[in-house]
Amino acid sequence: MEFGSGGGGGSGDHHHRNHRDGESDRRNNNKKRYHRHTAHQIQRLEGMFKERPHPDEKTRMMLSRELGLAPRQIKFWFQNRRTQMKAQYERQDNCSLRAENDKFRCENIAIREALKHVICPSCGGPPVTEDSYFDEQKLRMENVQLKEELDRVSSIAAKYIGRPISQLPPVQPIHVSSLELSMASFGGQGMPHGPSLDLDLLPGTSTGIPGLAFPTMSISDMDKSLMADIAHSAMEELLRLLQANEPLWMKSTTDGREVLNLEGYERTFPKANSHLKNPGVRIEASRDSGLVIMNSVALVDMIMDANKFIELFPTIVSRARTMEVIASSGMLGSPSGTLQLMYQELQVPSPFVPERRFYLLRYCQQIEQDSWAIVDVSYDILHDNQLNSACKAHRLPSGCLIQDMPNGYSKVTWVEHSEVEDKAPIHKLFRDLVLRGYAFGAERWLSTLQRMCERFACLMVSGNSAGDLGGVVPSPEGKRSMRKLAQRMVNNFCASINPSNGQQSTTLSGSNEFEVRATLHKSTEPGQPNGVALSAATTIWLPLSPQNVFNFFRNERNRPQWDVLSNQNPVQDIAHFANGSDPGNCISVLQQAYNTSQNNMLILQESCIDAAGSLVVYCPVDLNSINMAISGGDPSFIPLLPSGFTICPDGRPTDPLQGGGGGVGGAGEGGGASTSSSSATSSSGGSLITVVFQILVSSLPTAKMSQESVATITNLISNTVHQIKAALNNSSAS
Repeated sequence: MEFGSGGGGGSGDHHHRNHRDGESDRRNNNKKRYHRHTAHQIQRLEGMFKERPHPDEKTRMMLSRELGLAPRQIKFWFQNRRTQMKAQYERQDNCSLRAENDKFRCENIAIREALKHVICPSCGGPPVTEDSYFDEQKLRMENVQLKEELDRVSSIAAKYIGRPISQLPPVQPIHVSSLELSMASFGGQGMPHGPSLDLDLLPGTSTGIPGLAFPTMSISDMDKSLMADIAHSAMEELLRLLQANEPLWMKSTTDGREVLNLEGYERTFPKANSHLKNPGVRIEASRDSGLVIMNSVALVDMIMDANKFIELFPTIVSRARTMEVIASSGMLGSPSGTLQLMYQELQVPSPFVPERRFYLLRYCQQIEQDSWAIVDVSYDILHDNQLNSACKAHRLPSGCLIQDMPNGYSKVTWVEHSEVEDKAPIHKLFRDLVLRGYAFGAERWLSTLQRMCERFACLMVSGNSAGDLGGVVPSPEGKRSMRKLAQRMVNNFCASINPSNGQQSTTLSGSNEFEVRATLHKSTEPGQPNGVALSAATTIWLPLSPQNVFNFFRNERNRPQWDVLSNQNPVQDIAHFANGSDPGNCISVLQQAYNTSQNNMLILQESCIDAAGSLVVYCPVDLNSINMAISGGDPSFIPLLPSGFTICPDGRPTDPLQGGGGGVGGAGEGGGASTSSSSATSSSGGSLITVVFQILVSSLPTAKMSQESVATITNLISNTVHQIKAALNNSSAS
């Protein structure tokens, strides 16, 4: 109304200026109002964008009526989407240009170094060269040309990322392969000291897909030949480790695990040189075997695909990427003979345990008609400080043997063998778990694999759920859609616990009982809330068995005791999907029982348990999104920002008089409710509980962490921890 009444003014210029100032203020206020599109709107717009990036006015009007958006909103959405795609293509081109420039620069240096050692075949002396003055002038000219090329590429990059590109680090002396030289430019990305929370944020770090800016690689035939030799030698060693018994492997007297006899290993492999020979290095080597509900071919396919590999081990593999396929079998559809150069980040789901970062070779070989072997071995192409981790690890030949069994099962034998050097003291809570080899041992890999293969098998089973949602009976497609949505939620949760390469967590203020560590994540990916999210976590120890702690969290009747956001309101389970034979492995949709004003907001929760630990992950999701997924719709665009808990044994030795598996086996092999509660207060060990919360700090991609955000997340975690301790201590006493 004010806009319409201010135009004809006869009150003079002063009134006219006041009107324009008021109009400007209203426009500024309007700019602060952000419209968040629904998942359905984004899905429809994305589908149209793939068919017609430049829609005409008729199409925009049609979309406007269909989606309930103004034509200007439709127009601006397509403009922004085209700009985003253009920027992505230009950034990719820029990375290619920088890599090509790096390649020429390194080849130039390599040739010069090689010429210093050339011997004349006829006389055995140094070759006759041109005058040194002309050699020097020639090199100076080449350096000028290279500098101009670098400046040109840097200016192009600066134009699109908004800040100058730092100069590349100096090239190291030529005592390494040309592959290492070609990767030297990555030093600008793997910063020795990650950015603080007040600096620029890395894009895409809130997803399970690694947001790592790797350059395009150029690997010579000589490098490929060297990699093939290393991979074949590693495969030979792994097969001997898989098939040998005593004295190479022996049973641990404390927990019965299969551990490597180091003296026997040195006798069996006398040529195996330690990569990190110094007193600060320790050896972690273990082996385990078991049955898995998946046939060998499908399992090999998942392990050899980096993205599927993350889905197969979400709690262990936080990030993985295939850098280059070095060799393939040449046979259509057969992975045998495939050799890949990969990057991996492995984690324990807690911010107190540093990630282990590897560049490694992964090689697959079919041993017999129904058995396969896959080996991993470290292949260092960067200097240690460029991997930016508090734990320096080198992976010796490790991997698995997969053998087909009847009824679609496979027998998997898993070997883990690493040399580790801790650059910083291990956190006191995790000292036993890490030093005794449980944190990254073969048992953890195998138990996770067994649980996840059960989960994937449930995707193919069309059993009945425990309930329906709003009268909608889930179809098989709806159950698969819900499981995919929950799996994405778990992947997002696991990836948020530890920062990606190049970032560091920040310790927030907390009580003397525990410390809270936090990172910021910027995300513009579909299925993630647009803006900046704050992820904060802490770990506490309780003298209770992991099974009892897990049972407490997954029981919805206990939720008012620990969920500070529920205001002590009870919740009810209104939909339920099994994810395995253990009753604790399930997906639930929860709703507040009495608060009708919040009935539109539901809680999606997944709980899972295996011999290595357990998870309870949850996320608020609106009713329309759940209905769309449970009806079989595509859940990819439903925004998720999950929180939750991880629970694992503390790794302390179990008193043999009290029985039990001790260490990672403390949760019980089956993980079910049949585990005796008498171990809950056993003095031989307890549980490590990691509490994780994520909150949306701002919808602005350039937002920083504010004191208000710090106070909110710290109080949230602090209150939750105190309520958990009070509730579990009371239940233990009773």
